[in-house]
Amino acid sequence: MNNSAAKDLTGNGSANAACDGPEAAATDRVWTAALVIIGDEILSGRTQDANLSYLARWLNIQGIRLKEARVVSDDMGAIGDAIEACLAAHDYVFTTGGIGPTHDDITVDAVAAAMGVPVVHHPDAEATLRTYYGDRITEARLRMARVPEGSELIVNPETGAPGIRFDRLFIMAGVPKITQGMLRGLDGKLAGGQPVLSRAVGAWTQESTVADLLARVQKEHDGVQVGSYPFWREGRGGANFVLRSVDPLKLAAAIDDLKAALEASGINAQHGEI
Repeated sequence: MNNSAAKDLTGNGSANAACDGPEAAATDRVWTAALVIIGDEILSGRTQDANLSYLARWLNIQGIRLKEARVVSDDMGAIGDAIEACLAAHDYVFTTGGIGPTHDDITVDAVAAAMGVPVVHHPDAEATLRTYYGDRITEARLRMARVPEGSELIVNPETGAPGIRFDRLFIMAGVPKITQGMLRGLDGKLAGGQPVLSRAVGAWTQESTVADLLARVQKEHDGVQVGSYPFWREGRGGANFVLRSVDPLKLAAAIDDLKAALEASGINAQHGEI
């Protein structure tokens, strides 16, 4: 591995404009992202991940679709392999976990090794940590100023330890409240396309009963995706049908068509989930 220069992060042909800012957004282009969740505590079941759903919703507002999520252990090779694979496939990659003050927080080291750059102390990060902790600063806490060389900082409004941006890669904390604060600071700062809109129809019916009807709606409304989510309540089964599209007019037409078709089949349906 060549540690003298950073690896080219624009291997994904569509990713070359990913860092040009929101003005680079193209309405006919689908921007994608991946999440790498890092931590033995997630894989052991000791901690439940709460970042994936929040990130997915946040990305959609930015016009970016979360297309992949991986959970990897606190292992240098596993972290590096996952990040490299995701960078090759998507415009943006986010990681959560493993950037704290303890010996097992190795995400920064793993990213630096995978990208072929050294780990350095970021002077602004160190200054922020010293201000935040004051006379409580320790060498362990100063570990949180370590970044892959060439990184920018992501403001952390909750604690003194910043997140890290390395081109298309965003390295964030595992604590949901901290991650959410970092993401708020990135609002509107990433190039993206059109957000995916969603609307739902709920009905007390088995999805198998209306499978052909759903397939017909999907086929006849280009640009609209139809998802079926069954449930069991009050001693009976039902389903919520969620339709998604970047085009509000197409979405509205498909929703109306689906509701009318369900009712024509003798099934009481409502706008919105049950």
